[in-house]
Amino acid sequence: VQLQASGGGLVQAGGSLRISCAASGQTLSSYVMGWFRQAPGKEREFVAAINWSGGTIYYVDSVKGRFTISRDNAKNTVYLQMNSLKPEDTAVYYCARHTRSYGVSKESSRDLSNYDYWGQGTQVTVSS
Repeated sequence: VQLQASGGGLVQAGGSLRISCAASGQTLSSYVMGWFRQAPGKEREFVAAINWSGGTIYYVDSVKGRFTISRDNAKNTVYLQMNSLKPEDTAVYYCARHTRSYGVSKESSRDLSNYDYWGQGTQVTVSS
């Protein structure tokens, strides 16, 4: 499985971006998918996760109400719509495939070690 993240860029505070994660080599339709981010000098952190149908979604508290994760299983793609961006959202954003299918607990979705395939990352920079 290869995951290709795209759509990052430079945006002013308050602006919006949508980043995408397209998969090849295998269908992702039954897997839980997640987005993580890593800022310079910091550990990689959980941002959002979505179950196979989109019916169960988890977010880190700092992005609730501003970010929306979604998926299009027909296109084998996962999205992260980011609105009201803040300078502290600046990071490299990574998509990843969870080892489990269909659905997982909130705790499981937040644990990096539960993800087996990772994209290469896309840089999001928010200027103040």
